[in-house]
Amino acid sequence: MLLSKAWKRYESDKRIEGYSLLTMQNYNYQLCVLMRCFGDIDINEFTTDSLKEYLVKKGDHLKPSSLGHRIRFLKSIFNWAHGEGIIVKNPATKIKEPKLGKRIPKFLSEQEIELLRESCLTPLEKALFEFMYSTGCRIGEVIKLNREDINFHSQSVVVHGKGDKEREVYFNVRCDIWLKRYLDERKDNDQALFVTERKPQHRMSIDLMRYIIKRISNRAGINKTIHPHQLRYSYATHMMNNGAPLDVIQSLLGHEKSETTRVYAQLSGKLRHQIYSQYF
Repeated sequence: MLLSKAWKRYESDKRIEGYSLLTMQNYNYQLCVLMRCFGDIDINEFTTDSLKEYLVKKGDHLKPSSLGHRIRFLKSIFNWAHGEGIIVKNPATKIKEPKLGKRIPKFLSEQEIELLRESCLTPLEKALFEFMYSTGCRIGEVIKLNREDINFHSQSVVVHGKGDKEREVYFNVRCDIWLKRYLDERKDNDQALFVTERKPQHRMSIDLMRYIIKRISNRAGINKTIHPHQLRYSYATHMMNNGAPLDVIQSLLGHEKSETTRVYAQLSGKLRHQIYSQYF
């Protein structure tokens, strides 16, 4: 079976399993890289050696995390093909992901959050910034939201996270105010919570959301690269500093494993210093 035909069947199966659109887009990119190297060959022609050679040839410039992502794609599609009986032997079985050093995510101080807040000029910027910071949502979760999803009475919203898992998150009074102001001034009929600034207005993309956060950070004059996920890191870290239990933060962030959340315990310098002062 040609690689392109196998991909179509694989993609259909994974969508049924609930793989996110973003994951499938990333995997489609990995497929294109693979096909540029090998062409649209029969999937049975791949060997462990040819895949290892491909990873060395096309992956020597990649960071370990990016190389790991490429390997996960290979393992996923060849595991699927083997399970479906399309290939007799799985060539990706013995390929291992690179070991990753533990990296502490970069978060913003409360002062930097205030500088960003003051640099928001329009109701859209204020609503988007406050929503992302006060909910701790992933950017991929925010773009899916519709106006009707917002429950202003309870200041909450149900988002669809990784694996299409639902969870309820909450927003604060400041976010409530700016969301209402932003939605009240809109004249369009689009159901999306956040739409483009230019007409005809339509659902905002991930790239545009990133651009808006970057635009805000440029105005703030913060001497570091700001990306939306830092607002999520900051949300978790500030909650930890204020004494929120780790399991509650895990639930709010939508982490499946507690180890993923536990990294924020390493970030909480303020909390650790308080404990140090208390006991030493």
